[in-house]
Amino acid sequence: QVQLVESGGGLVQAGGSLRLSCAASGLTFRTLGMGWFRQAPEKEREFVAAINWSGSNTYYTDSVKGRFTISRDNAKNTVALRMDNLTPEDTAVYYCAADREGLSYSYTRISEYNYWGQGTQVTVSS
Repeated sequence: QVQLVESGGGLVQAGGSLRLSCAASGLTFRTLGMGWFRQAPEKEREFVAAINWSGSNTYYTDSVKGRFTISRDNAKNTVALRMDNLTPEDTAVYYCAADREGLSYSYTRISEYNYWGQGTQVTVSS
């Protein structure tokens, strides 16, 4: 049974930091492309960051470049999202996702990912 479980969300003031983590099980983690998405109230789910199987390639949406860092630990089957200098616009439910075919050029598309976590809430107060 495939499971992705996110943790690390919470309430933080603007300018603060959070580190999200996603633990994967039931998959050969080291072959997966991994992504983070987020969904704010009354908005569509959007791409945030992605990382290839080895961690050598990372990708970010423009609004988080320089503030967020995605990383992975294949020995621990985890992927993390470090978020610095948070703003209220970062408030959303954050989802971890896995692409069993590795990371394709369509890594920003929701449809590219086969497995999803349940999400973790991040709230940034002004």
